[in-house]
Amino acid sequence: MKNKALIGTLIGLVVLVAGALYFNGKKETTSPENKVVKVGILQFVTHEALDEIEKGIEDGLADAGYDGSNVKLTVLNAEGDQSKIQTMSKKLVSDKNDVVIGIATPAAQGLAAATLEIPVVMGAISDPIGAKLVKNLKKPEANITGVSNQVPLKQTVELIQKITPNVKKIGVLYSSSEDNSVSQVKTFKEYAEAAGLTVEEFAVPSTNEIKTTVGVMAGKVDAIFVSQDNTIASAFPTVISEATPAKIPVYSSVDTMVKQGSIASVAQSQYGLGTETAKIAVKLLAGKKVVDVPVNVVNTGTPTLNLQAAKDLGITIPSDLLDTADIAVKEK
Repeated sequence: MKNKALIGTLIGLVVLVAGALYFNGKKETTSPENKVVKVGILQFVTHEALDEIEKGIEDGLADAGYDGSNVKLTVLNAEGDQSKIQTMSKKLVSDKNDVVIGIATPAAQGLAAATLEIPVVMGAISDPIGAKLVKNLKKPEANITGVSNQVPLKQTVELIQKITPNVKKIGVLYSSSEDNSVSQVKTFKEYAEAAGLTVEEFAVPSTNEIKTTVGVMAGKVDAIFVSQDNTIASAFPTVISEATPAKIPVYSSVDTMVKQGSIASVAQSQYGLGTETAKIAVKLLAGKKVVDVPVNVVNTGTPTLNLQAAKDLGITIPSDLLDTADIAVKEK
């Protein structure tokens, strides 16, 4: 009986030891689902449109299963300072993030200059080829891919003519220091002039000149168009406050600007661009190579209206457009 008891005890000990070794081995081999990844986000400047993109990225990552338990997320904002872009880009690289995301062209360019190894995801860049970030949208070379939101400028010209058919001269307000804005203005001008409109360009080097410039524009043009431009976006309420008393309609390129006072836009959801950016990052985190993840080109939009702005300007929106457009701001 004693021998049987001893044998039973020994068997029990063997089972316990084997179990301990098994579970220790399981702890050392972390499954992909439980692996903590590091994602760095660099935002160029604070304004509503870029804030929406950043929010969309975070929510998109969470929807894909990358929440607080398995992702270390670092979000930095350069507040439009080029020297900070360089410093912050280097920090995100030295922190050994698995993926880095640049929101707006200058941020993506800063990250691209800081690393040739870590995958760089472009967060809604309107002209990645012109910005020299990629050469081939379908087969991105090097370590850069992401989302390119090409503003539907032809549709925008058509929308301007539909809402304000008497407009003959359009002033385009943009920042001379942003590559993406310069290329948008060129394309917009081509479409507008082909449609019989006259376009006059008004470039500003910084937000300090916006108020004065819009005041000058109000005496020269019938309407104002603002491209997807970070400098103008960060001071967009100033544009509206100067243009509205002069009864000059302002057309924009993003949904957030319509909410802030522009009369209309063929808008792309900035939040939606953020979630699309997150989808690219998720593919790279899962192990896909950059060359196998094409740039996602978003080149369509939805007519989006500000009915209160139209009322303030004494403009009647065509009924057929009211039936199909999104209403960002209703009449009070």
